[in-house]
Amino acid sequence: MKITVRYFASVREALGIGSETVETRAADLGALRDELIARGEPHAGALARGKAVRMALDQVMSAESAPLREGQEVAFFPPVTGG
Repeated sequence: MKITVRYFASVREALGIGSETVETRAADLGALRDELIARGEPHAGALARGKAVRMALDQVMSAESAPLREGQEVAFFPPVTGG
């Protein structure tokens, strides 16, 4: 299935792109993250399992277990703090 993946803040800076269309077989957000990490650098470093990375599915914060469907938008970004 095809989905749109958007990258924000330090994740975008590390990858050098803001978004891309991805063909995936991932069933959920966690599996998609693993597929992207498996591409190697720079994805492996930016989305590594040891890094705090938040995910949103169609602009709603989501857990790694959230299922994916054709045409959805996924966003990856670092945790944000405010003050």
